[in-house]
Amino acid sequence: MLEELLLATGNAGKVRELRDMLTPLGVRVWTPAERGLHLEVREDADTFEGNALKKARAFAAASGLPSLADDSGLEVDALGGAPGVFSARYAGVGATDEANRAKLLSALEGVPCEERAARFRCALVLVDASGTPLFRTHGSCEGRILRRPRGTGGFGYDPIFAPAGERRSMAELSGAEKNALSHRGVAVRGLRDWLRSARG
Repeated sequence: MLEELLLATGNAGKVRELRDMLTPLGVRVWTPAERGLHLEVREDADTFEGNALKKARAFAAASGLPSLADDSGLEVDALGGAPGVFSARYAGVGATDEANRAKLLSALEGVPCEERAARFRCALVLVDASGTPLFRTHGSCEGRILRRPRGTGGFGYDPIFAPAGERRSMAELSGAEKNALSHRGVAVRGLRDWLRSARG
């Protein structure tokens, strides 16, 4: 039975969302900072799942704990699926969220609303302390890219992404609303179901 796991990320937004969704299961959720870890894992795989697996294995090796990694990003149809796996560094290595959003909006300048379809995708990979994969799952959230940022919640591309059927941006939703429909929320629900079944 899984009693504890390490979140293989230093992204504060991801930590907050994952911890909120997993803690009610009774699993002790550690962050790298709480374990004194400061790892930089090169995300050079060509899929979200490949990057997630690489991160999970690196943190498991460093901590001796089962580790859960998320890799996620935004795919925009009008840009041929970009930024995709390069979402976090779309405007360059070390780019800020603001810089990434600005580059994306610039690339879509003049593109009409009906052609701004996009989706968030997420891959979650859980490995045991030896790095062996225990569970993998995916989630997605369809929507569209807005013409300008709206809202102060969330992180990343949330202020310029409106989920399908919503007039609000992801950054205008409450944390509970976002978790209910987001790509990460979908993936974590799959993980929660697996954890419950594993516990019998």
